[in-house]
Amino acid sequence: MNIGTLIHHSHLPCFRYRTSAPNFKIQKTLHQTSVRILKCRSKLRIGANSNYQNSGSDVGTQILQVGEGTEEEIAAVEESQLSGEELLKDSSLWNQITEIIKFSGPAVGLWICGPLMGLIDTAVVGQGSSVELAALGPGTVLCDYASYLFMFLSIATSNLVATSLVKQDKTEVQHQISILLFIGLACGVLMLFFTKFCGRWALTAFSGAKNTDIINAANTYVQIRGLVWPAWLMGWVAQSASLGMKDSLGPVKALAVASAINGVGDVVLCRFLGFGIAGAAWATMVSQVVAAYMMIEALNKKGYNAFSISIPSLDEFLQIFTLAAPAFVAILSKVTFYAMLVYFATSMGTKTVAAHQVMIQLYCICAVWGEPLSQTAQSFMPELMYGTNRSSKKVRELLKLLIIIGALSGLILGSIGTSLPWLFPKLFSSDPEVMQEMRKVLLPFFVALFAAPPINCLEGTLMAGRDLTFLGVTMTGIACLNTLLLQVLSRTGYGLIGIWFALMSFQLALFTVLLRRLTLRDGLLYYSHQLGSS
Repeated sequence: MNIGTLIHHSHLPCFRYRTSAPNFKIQKTLHQTSVRILKCRSKLRIGANSNYQNSGSDVGTQILQVGEGTEEEIAAVEESQLSGEELLKDSSLWNQITEIIKFSGPAVGLWICGPLMGLIDTAVVGQGSSVELAALGPGTVLCDYASYLFMFLSIATSNLVATSLVKQDKTEVQHQISILLFIGLACGVLMLFFTKFCGRWALTAFSGAKNTDIINAANTYVQIRGLVWPAWLMGWVAQSASLGMKDSLGPVKALAVASAINGVGDVVLCRFLGFGIAGAAWATMVSQVVAAYMMIEALNKKGYNAFSISIPSLDEFLQIFTLAAPAFVAILSKVTFYAMLVYFATSMGTKTVAAHQVMIQLYCICAVWGEPLSQTAQSFMPELMYGTNRSSKKVRELLKLLIIIGALSGLILGSIGTSLPWLFPKLFSSDPEVMQEMRKVLLPFFVALFAAPPINCLEGTLMAGRDLTFLGVTMTGIACLNTLLLQVLSRTGYGLIGIWFALMSFQLALFTVLLRRLTLRDGLLYYSHQLGSS
């Protein structure tokens, strides 16, 4: 959830002044130069380096302000200027989106790799033991879900690094990276000690004291995975710094290698050596260490020292907290709600929680494919909202296009995601009862997954419009209401299908409220004095 850099495009006004004859040759030369500059300017692609664009604009404006040449030269200047304006006006939204996706498209791998590792663990462990498969539910909550609480590190790093890069101050960039690495290391050490000394207590509180077998297996998984917390969060800061430098391929390569290591490690340790859930934990932990190291090395190759750590001042810490607080509230609410889904499933028995573990991992790995739509909105819409050529009409057109793409993506992802447990349930478990439970929730599973990409579009637009407070409050309110619904459905005996209907309700409510917020006539997309004429 990184808010893109604002890119401003300048118009080149044509100034006419009467001049004296002795200066005519000089002015003629200047005008010929201005024509060439303007013609080059009109061919610049939208999205090119803003510093270069602005410098060209300033030179052209200064030349035009000197004087006036022949009528033919003036006509050439005006024609060149008009062609640049028409290019900006008629530029295809599809082409602009393509430019943004060239950066954000590869970044989808950053979202896929985490759920993919969890899905690999689920598929491999599920072939051996239903108890260990069920234990992955609370185990991943304490490892993977808890990691999302530190998303503020990613948000703060990308934002601060990108802002410092605009100033072309490499020393400041290095300082921002150093203090964020310290915060990542400190958070990692705290989570390491929490996992070591409070892990079993947290699992017991989450799963219930009667599920002894599940708690023992989950604790084994959590203790091994917990060793990687410091390296994991420092690698996360390095990854976000690369994204702030508009490098998405480097982090994706690191996580691709990590996913391969995790897959091979799971098969070897679990299937051939028989380590079960402990083998899955070791494979995931090693893969995360390798990914963190590769991300740190990638940052070092850019000329920064990713091993340099600085303690932030109180003002710097408050700056980071203030920047990330609204997003943190939204993330915390969503993570808590998803954790409650696992909590209520755990109380329904081993078979039910095993089936839920399969479905929730499958849901997560499919849903993240919509994240590039959020990144596209965050990167492209600020220019249309606050830039020189702001236009509420273009913002609405872009949002409409993104939602259409999101709906098509949701349909495809929902169809693929639903077909796997429906037609090939043995990929995840050989237990007939687990397969039966999985098939019960296919309808709410499909609807919830179908709504995920359009919701990403709406969330990204609100972030681009800096409406983070509303997003945090809305996410908290909807999560609380649907947690109550979840409790009612669980107590009235609806089982796993009740849990997934609560998730479907959460998604539909979130989509409805966010869409309503954006389509209000006096809202963000119609705020004429801020966005220009509609």
